[in-house]
This record gives sequence, C-alpha cells and structure tokens, in this order.
Amino acid sequence: MELLQLHYFLKVAKLEHMTKAAQELRIAQPALSKTIARLEEDLGVPLFERKGRNIRLSSFGKVYLKKVEMALRLLEEGRREVEDLAKIERGRVFLATTTHKCFSDVIGSFISLHPDVKLQITQASEREKVQQLRNGEIDFCITFPPIEQPGIEGLSFLTEEIFLAVPHTHRFANLRNIDLSELADDPFICIKKGNPFREMTDEFCQKAGFTPNIICEVDEHSAVGHFIRMGIGVAFMPETLIEKIDNSFHLVHINNPICERTYQIAWLEGRYMSEAERKFREFIVQSFTDLPMQ
Repeated sequence: MELLQLHYFLKVAKLEHMTKAAQELRIAQPALSKTIARLEEDLGVPLFERKGRNIRLSSFGKVYLKKVEMALRLLEEGRREVEDLAKIERGRVFLATTTHKCFSDVIGSFISLHPDVKLQITQASEREKVQQLRNGEIDFCITFPPIEQPGIEGLSFLTEEIFLAVPHTHRFANLRNIDLSELADDPFICIKKGNPFREMTDEFCQKAGFTPNIICEVDEHSAVGHFIRMGIGVAFMPETLIEKIDNSFHLVHINNPICERTYQIAWLEGRYMSEAERKFREFIVQSFTDLPMQ
C-alpha cells in the first residue's frame, strides 16, 4: 500500500466519479482505475460498487474512508509540526465563517500585523463548518451559537446585544426600551430561513409568546435596513453590524426576553496547532476579551 494510493482513493471517494477524479488529479483515467484496483487487491475487498459508469462507495469503502481521512490528516499535521520545529513554517490559517462582515476589521488588523501569515477565509453554513473541521479542511471556524459536539473545542469571545430596529415613523420610535411581546402584531422583516440568525430570532419571538408576522424575507442585513427605511416593518438588528449599515432607523433595546448572541472560535479537539494558528486564535479572542490564552 502506497501513500499515493490513499490520496487517489480519497479523491475518487469524494467525487464518486472516476473521470472527474482523474481530471482533478491530472492523471489518465486508466492509470487511476488501475491504482484503485491494486488498492482493492491489497485489501482483499471491493471499495466501490460499480454500475456502468457510476461508482459508489461500498460498505467496506465507507469504513476505510474514515480511516484514510484520519491517517492523511495526521500525516499533514506531522509535516506541519516538523516544519514548526525546523523553523520553516511560513504560516497559514484556514478559517470559515457564516458572514465576513462582523469581523472584517479584526481579521484585517491581524493580516496587517502578521503579513507572513497566509489567511484563507471561506463562507460556510454551520453544518458545513463542523464537517470541514472534522475533515481537516479548515483550522478554525467562527460560529454562533457555540458548537456543542464531541471532538470540537472552542472559546466564546463575544456576546452582542440584538436590538429591534423600527422606522422613524413607528409608534416606538421615541422609546429606548420595550418588551418584545409588544410587537406581536407588527410586520417583521427577517433573514431567510436556514440562517442561524433567523432561527435565533424566531426563538426570541417564541419566548415572547408569539409567532412573527413576516412580511418580507431577505438574504442580508443590509437589505433589512433598506426595507426598514421604507417603513414596511420592524426587524432584529445585531450590535456588531449597526455601524456597518446606513442606520437611518431607530434602535430599541429589548427588555424581555434577553436578546443576544454569543460568538465562538472553534477547532478540532486534539489536533496539532501551528504557531500561526495559535497567534490567530489568541488575536481573535483578545481583540474582544481580556481572556488569557494557554
């Protein structure tokens, strides 16, 4: 069994398509098929079920894939640890967030202070972040609510208030504080379903004893602000985005229920963390808190 065989198997297993895998690996398809066949011969079991041009992982292949992913991840971590020890770690950090807007300033400051660190940021859903952490595709994710799953570690670094944004013509435009239940009959402008912010604000309304009357659903908070200014409804607005949106509307503090969200930076438990990664984690946490890092 060779390391190259494992890399080829991983690619075919992910794509479940021999031609596409060969193209991404930049090798001839017959050579790839032969390599996979040799691996199956070594193991003595079929790793794939073949039906015409279609292939799928067999029950043996699914079990083997988990171990191959773990082995290759450990080998990569070993390489990076050796590079650190040899002082040749150039520094790279792979980060996933749901939105870049909230932390763009802090991330920009880190890049300015550490120009030698290569920071790659991707946008992903909460479910995708967990999977990417487990697969070793990313080093960290910034998420809310905090991830509470076996094998995932994290540090909460910011708790922000969620305000109610109302048009200047609204009956509450001159108030500073309200109970959310007072908005039970108001039209709401909301982020679309599937977004964790929407799930959270729906829960706020449930705690207040009502289901929001949603008149408009949008993808971004900037669009929420636009429709509030038009006067068609009210909306929840996170504290970290207020300065980034043209807030020609009135913000009201919600007394009851408590409306806030907590951000966490999370990583895979027990994995090796390079010097660049430790610097990034420490910078994010200490930018918002006085929490000392171990």
